Amino acid sequence: MKTLLIDNYDSFTYNLFQLLGEVNGEAPVVVRNDELGWEELAASVEFDNVVISPGPGRPDRVEDFGVCAEAIRAAAVPLLGVCLGHQGICAAYGGRVVHAPEPMHGRLSTVSHRGEGLFAGLPRRLRVVRYHSLCAVELPPELEATAWTGDGVLMGVAHRRRPQWGLQFHPESICTEHGRALLENFRDLTAARSGGGGRANRAWVSEAPAPPPAAPQADEPAFELRVRRLDLAADCEAAFHHLYGASEAAFWLDSSRLDGGARFSFMGDASGPLGQTLRYEVGSGELSVRAGGRTGVLRESVFDYLSREMRRLRPRGAGLPFDFDCGFVGYFGYELKAELGGENAHQATLPDAWFVFADRMLAFDHREGHTYVLGLCPRGDRADTDSWIAATAARLASLPPIEVPAWGEAGAERQQVRFELARSHLRYLDDIAACQRKLGDGESYEICLTNRITAAVSPPPLPLYRTLRRVNPAPFSAYLRLGGAAVLSSSPERFLAIGRDRWAEAKPIKGTVGRSPDPVEDARLAAELRGDEKSRAENLMICDLLRNDLGRVCELGSVHVPELMQVESYETVHQLVSTVRGQLRAGLEPPDCIRACFPAGSMTGAPKRRTMAIIDELEGESRGVYSGAIGYLGLGGGCDLSVVIRTLVLDGEATTLGVGGAIVTQSDPEREFEEILLKGLAPMRAIDPAPISSGFRATEIQAEEKWP
Repeated sequence: MKTLLIDNYDSFTYNLFQLLGEVNGEAPVVVRNDELGWEELAASVEFDNVVISPGPGRPDRVEDFGVCAEAIRAAAVPLLGVCLGHQGICAAYGGRVVHAPEPMHGRLSTVSHRGEGLFAGLPRRLRVVRYHSLCAVELPPELEATAWTGDGVLMGVAHRRRPQWGLQFHPESICTEHGRALLENFRDLTAARSGGGGRANRAWVSEAPAPPPAAPQADEPAFELRVRRLDLAADCEAAFHHLYGASEAAFWLDSSRLDGGARFSFMGDASGPLGQTLRYEVGSGELSVRAGGRTGVLRESVFDYLSREMRRLRPRGAGLPFDFDCGFVGYFGYELKAELGGENAHQATLPDAWFVFADRMLAFDHREGHTYVLGLCPRGDRADTDSWIAATAARLASLPPIEVPAWGEAGAERQQVRFELARSHLRYLDDIAACQRKLGDGESYEICLTNRITAAVSPPPLPLYRTLRRVNPAPFSAYLRLGGAAVLSSSPERFLAIGRDRWAEAKPIKGTVGRSPDPVEDARLAAELRGDEKSRAENLMICDLLRNDLGRVCELGSVHVPELMQVESYETVHQLVSTVRGQLRAGLEPPDCIRACFPAGSMTGAPKRRTMAIIDELEGESRGVYSGAIGYLGLGGGCDLSVVIRTLVLDGEATTLGVGGAIVTQSDPEREFEEILLKGLAPMRAIDPAPISSGFRATEIQAEEKWP
């Protein structure tokens, strides 16, 4: 059975896509609400039924609802409207859409129903997830109510004569009970109306098209990977300092905290014979590539270039216990959103993407105590690479101590540092109020608002990073040297990992509480976070958003949530973490998956496209590296990227630190402000254990009793 799924630019549409595909036995056709008029759409696509997706805004605004109103009036096949689609059905026949008694974004309610139609065979009371601040009232005679909450808010409608149904809640959410059964009933109602027959889909390119065939691979790769494993648990700090500390373009992907699931660390630079350094600017569309001592400029997306080069350079698999077998390392900056559905509203000071291609690198297995030396070379031309591997192995076996102290250690130069907020305490509270007005009007479900902390100092980056990894160890720590600039990250959050087996994983973090030095109180705080409705709503919204993003590029039925809202504890905070997994569709590669998921939903909110526009307006400046992603894309098809949070960016004159949090209708503005200071505390303390605030609140951040 074929469903036409009309997308209202929502961030949950592809959860419906996946669930409908499983229920129907074939993928729906997805069309955005402004692609075609209804007559053209009906003539171009054959379908058995129609589903109108959720979305931001109002059904009586053409710019929000597009072709959907016409579909409701003209469709001869069964039609289901979800959330905004449900409101649109009510409005189309004369009902009114008004503000709901209370906004319900990512929150669960118990719904009662009549037990027929979409609800046939289901328990009479269901726990469902709601994402709405508007609701339909004053139903016209053509419609009848089929479901409602305990306080009387309409949750379902059916047309008395036409095969049309509406659901105000979200059947596709991970926490809605019997969501699949609701869509199975819609399928069965469609089949009963058509006598069990189905229609074949015509040749139509949907929003998530089948991928083109992969480029044919040569029988023998043009490059080979040389590897030596050393039974040596090398000191990572000493190894990086002595081998790469003086490099102008170097990386250290550092599992400085090993109990967070991280096992391997990687380091290298662009100095090898095949090495490259990439700098990409969104505004100009220019990609600068430095290789072999020469620099060229291409007008090509960084994603396209990465895909092409990874295919060209891919060696035969080496059977390594990790997925990074030489490749590209660097960051995607937040402003890349302009190529992925967002606006090009602000220009960052650093490149919008920066990568090195490392043809020579080191890998450290912290669990087994092994060190790997890897080198990529043209097939049959091994001598130079093997010599480098031998020389590097010898250096690793006899690393001298580091003579340069870490930042703040005895003998290191240090000064008291003043930190300033880009937007003051009062301005930030005003921005939160503006977010909540947008949420109340149905323009977004959750807005991830951020601020920027700046210190007018730029310490030596490597000594400072050595201090940061002690002060705030994290499973996805990273150090990137970009010539005169540097990125020092202590991120706890995985954005996206893809293994050689093509399984993709995201681990969104939403929900934060400070820790206590008292073990009993600390355990109480963790338990409180686990059960906090606001934190769970924040996390659920982003978990559903990541399911949607992966659902755009993963096999039908493969997207699932093995861990939902688990508490993970770090140096200064407990955080609520979920895990979303899915298997990448055949023919797609890691850059395709990154395109579908970037920027991380935990740094935007949902729906992503509309919410990013709200963020652009309120924040008034670029985020740059912050809110982007740092990590590697390996030649063998693996990748691992973290979300750029808890990260210091040094440009030679100043140090900046992005901080932020999710704003929902339940947010308390003062607590949200306190939370961003808490999140910035550990990186600030790496620079100065007792920082001075300017433009913060009167209660200064060095008050130890307030910042455990």
